[in-house]
Amino acid sequence: MSIGKSSVAILAVLVAGCTTITIDMPPITESPTGEHHNGKVVWRDLLTNTPAESRRFYSELFGWQFEKPGVVFGIGGDDTYMLIRHNGELIGGMVDINSFKRKENISQWITTMSVTDIDAAVGRVAGEGGKVMTPPTSISSRGRMAVVEDPTGAVFAMIQTNEGDPADREPEYDGWLWDELWTSDVEEATVFYQNVVGFQHTDHDIKDSDKTYRVLKFMDQPRAGVLANPFEGERPVWVNYVRVNDPSAITAQVEGLGGRVLVEVQVRAIGGEVAFIAGPSGAGVALQTWPLN
Repeated sequence: MSIGKSSVAILAVLVAGCTTITIDMPPITESPTGEHHNGKVVWRDLLTNTPAESRRFYSELFGWQFEKPGVVFGIGGDDTYMLIRHNGELIGGMVDINSFKRKENISQWITTMSVTDIDAAVGRVAGEGGKVMTPPTSISSRGRMAVVEDPTGAVFAMIQTNEGDPADREPEYDGWLWDELWTSDVEEATVFYQNVVGFQHTDHDIKDSDKTYRVLKFMDQPRAGVLANPFEGERPVWVNYVRVNDPSAITAQVEGLGGRVLVEVQVRAIGGEVAFIAGPSGAGVALQTWPLN
């Protein structure tokens, strides 16, 4: 489930490639909102070496739909990049990494976070111990995007959208619910995201425990969690959660669809039930019930 330098390079190539207008990337939200929610995760891309199997996996589990973006010329005439919809709305994309001829499996979900001033945010990355993998780049009508790495090694993207971000609302079942940074150094990572993105943070007590759960917030709006990586030795990574009603019903289907259950359904310390699964390519995603009580 770890992400390597090669996958960072591939994502950077994809971002840079969009400047040649090979793929007509639609806005994050197809109904312009004019709203910009700094720090909100607005997009997620799946890098996969099993695109056909991945489409079937997520379609069967969550009812997601896959489609080609508008093609202008060049790359994009095949299924190298596909858009993902849930209940008709765009929620992410899928990249077929086989076209990049890499021997190693670098499948992974990549998290994209909205910022209101991408030049300013990216300009602070190096000074806070991070690395800029791809500088701010125009992505068709979508906006300007950059790929960066935080000082603990977690890779993510930032975007300043042209037409606005999706409005905040109650997460739908089988849609995206939450995002967490699993990191080797909670304090170092927190300082980085505070200074680069502008987050504040709060620590919430966990019932019947002496531990706390850290939440990154902007203007008092919770945007993401931060916790010590539960998988010892794994590279820090952003993990995406899908809201489900019955995680056991989902995990029961995973192996039959070519995936794996990495962490069986269990009661989570902060509330609700949680499980962690991998699709056919090995890219991981978490399942979570909501509300947490």
